[in-house]
Amino acid sequence: MNYTLIAIVAIVLIVILVYISAYNKLKQRKNQIDNAFSVLDALFIKRNDLIPNLIATVRQYMDFERDTLDKITQLRTPSRNSEEYQRDGEIDKIMKQLMVQVENYPQLKASEQFTNLQYSFNECEEQIAAGRRFLSASITDYNNAVALFPSNIVAGMSGMKKHEWERATEAQRQNVNANELFK
Repeated sequence: MNYTLIAIVAIVLIVILVYISAYNKLKQRKNQIDNAFSVLDALFIKRNDLIPNLIATVRQYMDFERDTLDKITQLRTPSRNSEEYQRDGEIDKIMKQLMVQVENYPQLKASEQFTNLQYSFNECEEQIAAGRRFLSASITDYNNAVALFPSNIVAGMSGMKKHEWERATEAQRQNVNANELFK
C-alpha cells in the first residue's frame, strides 16, 4: 500500500510539474510576442521622428547651397545698372559675407546630405524588418506551443489561444514615397 501511495503522489507531482513548466513556457512565449510588439512600436516611433527631421535638415542645407550659389552667380555677373552694385563697397561686403559662409561650410555637399538621408532611411527600414522577423518568430513559437502536446492541454485549460497573425493593409504594403515627403 505504501508503494501505491508513493506512486500516486509521484504521478500527481509529475503532472503538476509538467503543467507548471508548460504554463510558464507558454507565458514566456506570450511575453516574447508583447516584447516584439514593443520593439516594433519603438522602431516606428524612431522612424516617424527621424525621417521628417532628416528631410528638414537636407532641405535647409539645399536652401543654403542654393542661396550661396545664387550669390556667387550674382557676383560673377554684376549689373552696373543695378542700384545694389553701384558702389564697389557693396560688392566687397557681399564677398566678405560669402567668404564667412564658405569658411563655415568649406564644401557644398547637398548630394552627401542626400546620401546620409538615404543611408539613415535604409537603416531604419532594415531595423523595422528585423523587428518584424522577431515578431513573426515569436508568434510562431507561441502558436506551436499552443498547438503541440502536452502544452496544448495546458493552453486549453488556461484559456490561451493561438495568436492571430497581423496582416498588412493595402496602404501599408505600398512603398513610402520619398518625393511626397519633400513637398
